[in-house]
Amino acid sequence: MPVLIESDCINCDMCVPECPNEAIAMGPEHYLVDVEKCTECEGFYDEPACIPVCPIECMVLVPN
Repeated sequence: MPVLIESDCINCDMCVPECPNEAIAMGPEHYLVDVEKCTECEGFYDEPACIPVCPIECMVLVPN
C-alpha cells in the first residue's frame, strides 16, 4: 500500500526529509508521493516514517 498525501496538505515540508526513498516531491499544488518509489519505508523502519510527522494528518496508506 503506497502512502497518499491528501489535497489538504499545507506544504510544510515535514515529510520530505523522513522519506528514505526520496519518493515525496512537490506537485502542482501540494506534495505528492511517487508510488513507484514508495515502499512504506520497508527495510528502513517498521512503518512509514512520513505519516507520524504530518501536523495535519493528511497522509494515509491506500490499497494498491
